[in-house]
Amino acid sequence: MQRLNILLAASEVVPFAKTGGLADVAGALPKALKDLGHDIRIVMPRYYAVDKEKFQLKQLEDALGVPMGSMGELWAGVFEGKLPGTEIPVYFIDHEGFYGRKGLYEEGGYSFTDNDIRFIFLSKAVFQLAKKLHFKPDILHANDWHTAAIPLLLRSRFGSDEFFRGTASVLTIHNLQHQGQFYKGLVDVLEVPWEEYNPLSLENFGGLNLLKGGISRADMVTTVSPTYAREIQTQEFGWAMDGHIHGNQQKLVGIVNGIDYDEWSPANDPYIPYPFSANNFKGKEAAKKALQQYFNLPERNDVPLIGFVGRLAEQKGIELVARAIGGMLQQDLQFVLLGTGQHWAENFFPDVAARYPDKFATHIGYSNPLAHQIEAGSDFFLMPSLFEPCGLNQLYSLSYGTLPIVRATGGLNDTIENYDPETGSGTGFKFDWATGDALYGTIKWALDTWYEKPEHITAMKKRAMQAQFGWEESAREYERIYYYILGKHHAFG
Repeated sequence: MQRLNILLAASEVVPFAKTGGLADVAGALPKALKDLGHDIRIVMPRYYAVDKEKFQLKQLEDALGVPMGSMGELWAGVFEGKLPGTEIPVYFIDHEGFYGRKGLYEEGGYSFTDNDIRFIFLSKAVFQLAKKLHFKPDILHANDWHTAAIPLLLRSRFGSDEFFRGTASVLTIHNLQHQGQFYKGLVDVLEVPWEEYNPLSLENFGGLNLLKGGISRADMVTTVSPTYAREIQTQEFGWAMDGHIHGNQQKLVGIVNGIDYDEWSPANDPYIPYPFSANNFKGKEAAKKALQQYFNLPERNDVPLIGFVGRLAEQKGIELVARAIGGMLQQDLQFVLLGTGQHWAENFFPDVAARYPDKFATHIGYSNPLAHQIEAGSDFFLMPSLFEPCGLNQLYSLSYGTLPIVRATGGLNDTIENYDPETGSGTGFKFDWATGDALYGTIKWALDTWYEKPEHITAMKKRAMQAQFGWEESAREYERIYYYILGKHHAFG
């Protein structure tokens, strides 16, 4: 097959900058595409949190001129680095005024008021950078609203540019809740025809929606699980964009994210006491003991330990946890929680922990080593999301033989097989309704299974650890999409 030139643009990429799953995908998918033989390169902002010395970034000669329509031409520097452990180039667009700040999108809980200009600048810089590098892309792969202008610009602003003749675009939606909604005057900054400001493209309730415009002009739109691809065409999950997405369903595909087993495997995890596998759980027992010691919980191997790692936010179902926790803590269990988020939750859960010190413990904040230790040392992992485009923690949990308790939505529904008490099959426990009672009932179901059918729990743990969600198959699905849309370009010009 033809080797492709792929330019992937994202607002965040692991390990350089991260607020969510987008960064994990942008840091992992390129590795798998590189392994398939493609020339993949990454473009992102050079936030000032990105350490030039640590990542050995080198500045390219000459500044990059970026036309910004009614704002005139603005200039940026470009730094080049490598995705750690690979030869994949990463190009950082350096503009102090736009990216020389502490946060990526916000600070102190308030979004930057110029996020529209910051990310239109990034999207336009992608085209100028490709020319500067003499890197003619077969595929421009945009991610979320921050770079959703790229498909739109490719078909309009750069549509007659010979350099991009034959280039196709893919737009991946990682979370539809965030759409890039701004004022309509941005059309003059984008430099796209005002004809694009219509209800089938950029126009959205009298304003401008960058994600909507990107969806309308991308050659293919992907999202991060098949179930989420169906859900976002409904009123419940569509964030007022369900009609537009349904109208573009012929080019919508759901592809489940993979995980990086180099980082998330109990066989080689540096953050846990001993390695373990599906055939030897002694290391998992040691991880559970170490976790109990860390949180000052009684060291009991005979009690089920439930873990939670995530944002203390409405989307993650944290309110359901708050409603269910009273009933949970009447059971013989232990529960540890790691996360940060809404102020009420940061106060509520430590208060509960103070009243139940032998059963419940919290760590408000984030710690990557502790996240690994919770995945390894827990028996169950709680993930009651109201919506979850794909989810990664449930996949990490499977790798560590930690059985997920999840709401059957998005990627959680696609990746977790529900327990069957008759046969003992399954890899976790699922519930449908987003209520505290439904969550409590499912936790009670898992606990009853732990105590009454331990042989089923053991078999499920082994089955979970044998499940494979690496990036290779997901990358092949992206590859098939790339070839498909390039074939259409060649066929129809």
